Amino acid sequence: MLFEGWEQWITVATVMMVVIALAMNVAGPDTILLAGVAILMICGVFPDAFPSPEAMVEGFGNAGVITIGVLFVVAEGMRQTGAMQLAAAPLLGRPSGLAGAQLRLMAPVAGLSAFLNNTPIVAMFIPVIRDWAKKTNLHVSKLFIPLSYAAVMGGTCTLNGTASNIFITGMVRESADDKAFETLMADVDIGMFTISWVGVPVLIVGLAYILISSRWLLPEREVDTPDFDDPRRYTVEMMIPDDSPIANKTIEEAGLRNLPGAFLAEIDRDGESLVAVGPEQLLRAGDRLIFVGVVESVVDLQKTRGLMPASKDVHKISEPRPNRRLVEAVVSDTCPLVDMTIRDSRFRSVYDAAIIAVHRGGEHLGGKIGDIVLRPGDTLLLETHPNFTQTHRNRRDFFLVSELEDSNPTRHDKAMIALFIVGLMVVLAATEVMPLLSAALVACVFLVITGCCTTHEARGSINLRILLALGAALGIGKAIETTGTAKALADGLFGQASDLSPLLFLALVYVVGNLFNMLVGAVGAAAIVFPLAKAASAVAGVSFMPVVVVLMVAAGASYATPIYQTNLMVFTAGGYKPSDYWRMGLPLNILIGATAVTVAYAKWLA
Repeated sequence: MLFEGWEQWITVATVMMVVIALAMNVAGPDTILLAGVAILMICGVFPDAFPSPEAMVEGFGNAGVITIGVLFVVAEGMRQTGAMQLAAAPLLGRPSGLAGAQLRLMAPVAGLSAFLNNTPIVAMFIPVIRDWAKKTNLHVSKLFIPLSYAAVMGGTCTLNGTASNIFITGMVRESADDKAFETLMADVDIGMFTISWVGVPVLIVGLAYILISSRWLLPEREVDTPDFDDPRRYTVEMMIPDDSPIANKTIEEAGLRNLPGAFLAEIDRDGESLVAVGPEQLLRAGDRLIFVGVVESVVDLQKTRGLMPASKDVHKISEPRPNRRLVEAVVSDTCPLVDMTIRDSRFRSVYDAAIIAVHRGGEHLGGKIGDIVLRPGDTLLLETHPNFTQTHRNRRDFFLVSELEDSNPTRHDKAMIALFIVGLMVVLAATEVMPLLSAALVACVFLVITGCCTTHEARGSINLRILLALGAALGIGKAIETTGTAKALADGLFGQASDLSPLLFLALVYVVGNLFNMLVGAVGAAAIVFPLAKAASAVAGVSFMPVVVVLMVAAGASYATPIYQTNLMVFTAGGYKPSDYWRMGLPLNILIGATAVTVAYAKWLA
């Protein structure tokens, strides 16, 4: 019989319930995994059979889990400063075809994912790619799966590229103190670039497969987008400052042509109005650009590097600009400023808010915003302090006041600082001057101190659901090992491992790891399969070094299922179906497995 004790049967039953619940998407991964931990903790009243409650929750303090949480803050500093867009814009450019677009997209994403956790990388790139696809007339369904896959493959190139890599490294270090596996662990030495021997060939093969096959295997599917025909269009006036990076560029070179949901209506230059401007029109410092667009596009223009609101009142608001918000306010018929021009109304002095855009019933309001005469029913887009909505919600001056989500201005002046801090973090971790966790914590401190992000933004960026899922997965892994279930499963799955050649043994590790990946996700697979592979390697007498590396690749090879985090993030954005992942991902899983096993065998066992 495979399982002997009752505690092993309970553990297996719990794991199977977790697997089925995850596969059926009964609830979020954090909820399901925590429920599994709760069941096993209840069984912990039998201390000889199950780990103690204290041991079950040790995973929440695991260095790998904490490192992932800290990296969310690092990514937030990059997002708030626009550093990601600054780094990506020159690389994305304007490709001539689908393959060129995918290569321009996947190369920088894979490079970044090698040094930063792939989840926040994909989160930051989704809006960038969505806007880029609109400007280049490409289907987002041809881009978002390559985005996710490139992030996953890039993560296999270094130690800190994926959560599962960090997770497995943490278990390796914990196992180093286990006397029962002292001989097995003696040759295991995991550094920042140890996995690169396998990860880089995997990345090259994977990118080539996507470039060749996606033309046929990925759908051309339209995705629901904001209604850009919405008559609620704003007139917004932006200015090109003297130090703007888009000064002396054409409209097309500056990326201001084919804007999603907006268009450049005219340019005011030294009092002269230039209308019907073409894509080759040269922009100059001091130009005032008048756009017409929906509110989402106006928010994007406010975050565009090289543009700033033309209103001088923006610089006179008492609140520091990084803390401000964009607010929509509808002028009431009792507002004391009705029938006055925006310039004469001294709106900023009265409300400590600057009008940056105006909407009036679908009417195109030409000329400068300061010359617009306020009318009842006008919808104003204001840049103001965070408390404006609460202060003026019930005042008679406005019919309606509402704050726009994620509308605080981007701190473009801090972008280079953020890039330098993150680059230093990577160098410190890569050269092993300090552990990744220490380097990431130092980076977080300096990102906050230098104003790249606030403490509030840093706290809000940490995805507690992911961290809870990681910690819970560790707890389940602890129970699997403590109850002897890992050894029993190893005997069952790897029972004939001693009869296999080292090459076939590595192939078996990949297959088992990848199957668990598709069932319980990357970290769950790492938590379950690591103790199995460790026990089987000891029995088979196979060096554990290539086994660890192959398991890292297998646990991270999340291509054939939409359940993985980054795949889920692009699922709706790309308009995908589960079958799209199976069709594109299953061959990729097999191809990457063959590459990883072959290279690992050649490097450590041949």
